[in-house]
Amino acid sequence: MVAGVVNNEIVSVVSPARLWKAIVKDSHNLMPKLMPDIILSIVVLEGSGGVGTIRQSNFTNVIKDFSYWKDRIDAVDEENRMFKYSVIEGGLIGKKVKSTSFELKFEARADGGSTCKLNGEYETIEDSLPTEAESKKMMESMVAMFKAIEGYLVANPDAYA
Repeated sequence: MVAGVVNNEIVSVVSPARLWKAIVKDSHNLMPKLMPDIILSIVVLEGSGGVGTIRQSNFTNVIKDFSYWKDRIDAVDEENRMFKYSVIEGGLIGKKVKSTSFELKFEARADGGSTCKLNGEYETIEDSLPTEAESKKMMESMVAMFKAIEGYLVANPDAYA
């Protein structure tokens, strides 16, 4: 078992407040609409969106390695716009990784936009880290979801205002 991290920063023209509302507060409704070819649904199984909430994301057959994952919200800091969750079942849990968690933090930029910091931590099942290509693919999927929401917000300036 080996611990690893993946990190990325995305600069956006969208304000942190709007990104926070769309990504953290309403992604379970928004993502299946914006990415129907990948995400069938996101269902809240337990909780009301705060710490301890369990959600299940169901994927289309475009995702070859798994059909769903369940995640648990571990931290929500409204003031600092920080959100952390762990995948607790499905996905690559039990196949390639023992555990995985992600943290998103939205910071304001002087131009009215924001910087989103994406940080992932994981423990592998085997004694080797994912290849650079596997790590890049993991982060690319997170960035693609972010960019889909960002594009929606730019095209709909009154949404999540």
